[in-house]
Amino acid sequence: MKPYFNLISALLILAVAVSCQVSKDISVPEDAIPEQFRGPSSTDTASLGTLSWEEFFQDPNLKTLIDSAIQKNNDLAVAHSNIEIAQWQLKQAKWGNVPEVDLQIGAVSSRFSDNSLNGLSTSTFLERNHLEDFLLQGAVSWEADIWGKIRSQKKQALAEYLQTVEAQKALQTGIIALVARSYYNLLMLDSQLEVATSNFKLSENTKFIVDLQFESGLVTSLAQQQAAAQLMQAEQLIPLIESQITVEENTLSILTGAFPKAIQRSRLPDTVPVPDLLATGVPVDLVQARPDVKAAELGLQSANAAVGVAQANMYPSFRITAAAGLNAFEATNWFNVPASVFGIVGASVAQPILNRKRLKTAFETAKLEREQTVFQFRQSVLTAVKEVSDALVQTEKLKARQSIIDRRTETLQSAVSDADMLFENGVANYLEVITAQGNLLQSQLDQAAVKRSQLDASIELYRALGGGWK
Repeated sequence: MKPYFNLISALLILAVAVSCQVSKDISVPEDAIPEQFRGPSSTDTASLGTLSWEEFFQDPNLKTLIDSAIQKNNDLAVAHSNIEIAQWQLKQAKWGNVPEVDLQIGAVSSRFSDNSLNGLSTSTFLERNHLEDFLLQGAVSWEADIWGKIRSQKKQALAEYLQTVEAQKALQTGIIALVARSYYNLLMLDSQLEVATSNFKLSENTKFIVDLQFESGLVTSLAQQQAAAQLMQAEQLIPLIESQITVEENTLSILTGAFPKAIQRSRLPDTVPVPDLLATGVPVDLVQARPDVKAAELGLQSANAAVGVAQANMYPSFRITAAAGLNAFEATNWFNVPASVFGIVGASVAQPILNRKRLKTAFETAKLEREQTVFQFRQSVLTAVKEVSDALVQTEKLKARQSIIDRRTETLQSAVSDADMLFENGVANYLEVITAQGNLLQSQLDQAAVKRSQLDASIELYRALGGGWK
């Protein structure tokens, strides 16, 4: 008993000595996160990104589309499957400390050659030329987690599982943003189609008056041709926008997991308010709020665990094995207890020697890969802060641009009204009318496009701040 005690004592002393060399985990670098965002922001510590998507988006039709995308989008379905795979791997890792137990039942009958050594021996001692062997065995094997390898494997599996969860969140946030952008683009196209249709009717009226003036000899054929060209210019815009609407509806249908179809929506984008919220919180919130940044942080935790596993593989492994069962050369004696009972107990210590270079390489590689995850975390934070800052600036500047375009459109509407009145009274010529109408058309199209850009900027700010996952 004393030799076994000495062996175990030596192993414990070795464990204490080597454990001092186990690498320390690397934490998230504190200097990777700035104190504030660039751009206009409120002093409120609350963040727009903490709102759920149901709170942030108010349009009921859009909410229905987003809910359908969450339930039916195929990319999200794949992400859910990845989470389930990671869950099984995590459950497997939790069983690392549980001994392996195997049950074996076997029966073998061997007939030896009469001219072979086995045949001669069998016939001499057993007075027969065949040999039977019946076995019922239970075996147990357990490895002591002296160096923390199994604990590190559990940590790695947990971090990788949580990474898949964050990846699914990031994907869902992106899909919600895509659905919202596509929906608002559809509203903009509806508005532009209405503008184009109204301008077409206005151009028809102008051409009618020019035709009357041409018949009266008041204008030349050039005026008639210019009016006709203006009318066709307005007319060709209608099928162009209609085709864009169909394409956008098809895109939105696919995002929501449906075949291409018409999309139910609000009538015009001016009925959709642009969120006037700039509450961004503080940059440090992004680590917990943004799924991609959180996934990068979990990647560092996984890399720390991988280093622990690689280092533990370089140290001796201590394994205890035991087997017991029934064994007999005669079927009738198989269950003759206790004569057929056997038992084996053993312990082993294995230290890698010749393959140490391979294990050393794996260890150094794991450390370098851990350094890479630090850089990846820094880059994810840089990207997140940039996206928030970009969205803040766009929100502010688009608001200023919208104000200018609204005033410009109002001015051009007055100009078109005045030009029509002067033209009908023979004071203004047809070129002035056509120019005024063309300027108004472009301004109204720009007005709808800027409104859509404002909505896009608010969506991007919401997504960049976390998209409601904190």
